Amino acid sequence: MATYLLDTHCLIWFQDDSPRIPKRIMNILQSPANTILFSQISLFEITIKQKVGKLSQFVATIQDVFNQAESDGFTFLPISNNHLYHYNDIPLFEQHRDPFDRLLLATALVEKVSLLSADVNFNLYNESVNIIW
Repeated sequence: MATYLLDTHCLIWFQDDSPRIPKRIMNILQSPANTILFSQISLFEITIKQKVGKLSQFVATIQDVFNQAESDGFTFLPISNNHLYHYNDIPLFEQHRDPFDRLLLATALVEKVSLLSADVNFNLYNESVNIIW
């Protein structure tokens, strides 16, 4: 039994039933023994990217994303001040400055959970946060 935080693309891919999620990650996501967290940060990121046309293939409303994630048995994690306080504890690398990713990393750090992500840039943070994928 473990707790995991989803990266935004993982949440989207799961809801789209994407084959890009490896079988071992699907096993983690579908195991009733695990707690899967989805962050308010991801909802904010999806909303912004949909508005600027960066997620044109993903047409679900943010309310539908939220409802589906809860229906899938995932647990909503609101942004807390503590997550924000630890944002600067995440190293800043020139090649990876994405604020959504950095806040998800800070959240995983504060919550002491592993982060599920296919983003190769997240490997830069293995000393701070346990990245799985």
